[in-house]
Amino acid sequence: MAPPSKYSPEFREEAVQIALRSSKTISEVARELELNSETLRGWVRKYQKQQEPAPDAVLTVNERARLKELERRNRELEMENSFLKRSRGDPAYFAKDPR
Repeated sequence: MAPPSKYSPEFREEAVQIALRSSKTISEVARELELNSETLRGWVRKYQKQQEPAPDAVLTVNERARLKELERRNRELEMENSFLKRSRGDPAYFAKDPR
């Protein structure tokens, strides 16, 4: 059994947040907090791994709705883009009789 950590969970969490928000390297943050850089790097990796959704995770209702809206908007933009590409080749395209 591993000995108890000398760092509290709160300290670890705060150190990870400082490392992620800072423009400094993990090594620089670790030095400022008087930590081994590999210790902090391990905490950061563990935190990031916990934040990733599981590969087989089911989308929430809100996520599904947002995805559906983004897909609709994407189709809309693709149609607009296609229209603009076709019209670009023919300057008289807009002047043509639509009938």
